[in-house]
Amino acid sequence: MNTPSIPAYEDRFLLDLALRLADEAADLIRDIRARGFATQVKSDSSPVTEADHAAEAHILKGLRAHAPAIPVVAEEEMAAGIRTDTGSEFWLVDPLDGTREFAAGRDDFTVNIALVRDGRPVIGAVALPAYHQLYGAGAGRGAFRIDANGEQAIHVRTPPAEGLTVLASRHYADDPRLKDFLGGHTIAHLGNIGSAAKFIRVAEGIADLYPRLGTTMEWDTAAPQAIVEAAGGSVTTPDGATLAYGKPSWRNPHFICRGAR
Repeated sequence: MNTPSIPAYEDRFLLDLALRLADEAADLIRDIRARGFATQVKSDSSPVTEADHAAEAHILKGLRAHAPAIPVVAEEEMAAGIRTDTGSEFWLVDPLDGTREFAAGRDDFTVNIALVRDGRPVIGAVALPAYHQLYGAGAGRGAFRIDANGEQAIHVRTPPAEGLTVLASRHYADDPRLKDFLGGHTIAHLGNIGSAAKFIRVAEGIADLYPRLGTTMEWDTAAPQAIVEAAGGSVTTPDGATLAYGKPSWRNPHFICRGAR
């Protein structure tokens, strides 16, 4: 009995698809923000809004229509108990990363779409709706930003002599583990913002270090990790192993996102 073959998609096609859907989801999120929305609480005590659901529905429809052979794991479907069998290649989707930021009227929230292959994020698309910025990586294109000025390559920077610019999660701003971790580093600035925007600011050379010593899920980190790595940075566990994907729980260990060393 012959096993049906899985269609092969060109990475350029998949990256363009992810970028388009992230950008369209950003439009939906901006529209919902402009007209107002209610915030609910999920069973894990995290917030969710109409924008999360609308963005995810749009992204899933597009991925499943244009690349139906690739499984999709998405945050809100997982929260609803919908489980997807995955193989060595699958999408990871966070339709609105930083819902707390979004609900509070702040601007650091993102749309994350990643393609994972053999445990590594090889394509990433991240939209920052409030900034009208779209970031991508993969398919041999390096890391780049698309905004009102067009498309530009982005790169991590060499840390300046005066010290590191460090970004940390607003939710863990008072975590004593962060102070312990930063001991011995020369810090020029420490800022606290939400969402995958922290990865992006490292990737484009605005910040140098993002240590995460709290809980994250794989859909939070896969797309921005692809962008950081393509920009010349790294995302590793504290012992130096590259952050990998496809774990049974979808839960990440602590990690360190770095620009140039």
